Amino acid sequence: MLLYVTLGTNDLSRSIAFFDAALLPLGLKRQRTEAVEAGYGADGDVRCRLWVTKPFDGNAATFGNGSMTAIEAPSRAAVDAFHRAALAHGGSDEGAPGLRPFHAHFYAAYVRDPDGNKLSAVCERPE
Repeated sequence: MLLYVTLGTNDLSRSIAFFDAALLPLGLKRQRTEAVEAGYGADGDVRCRLWVTKPFDGNAATFGNGSMTAIEAPSRAAVDAFHRAALAHGGSDEGAPGLRPFHAHFYAAYVRDPDGNKLSAVCERPE
């Protein structure tokens, strides 16, 4: 359903360091780096599915209250690694890894990136 997601940043270098580390355990790598944006995707995907970008209008990037990007994780260990990497690279904790009440196998962690964008890694496998 979704083609791609963009997240605003005020410091692209800082965001690249954060997202390079936090997304790697989820199987996503930086595929493109431009002057104002960086794109992330899975190996073999022809498109970057997540972009971190300075806003097109030139104004400061702000996060959306009530907005969150959830990324599928291949395992619960990957969720744990995402959370550790995010916190080690300037992110803040919004919910430690663990099972959530949405269904029996919904294992997730929640963080905010250095610009305040909320992210989640979710594994729905019974691991």
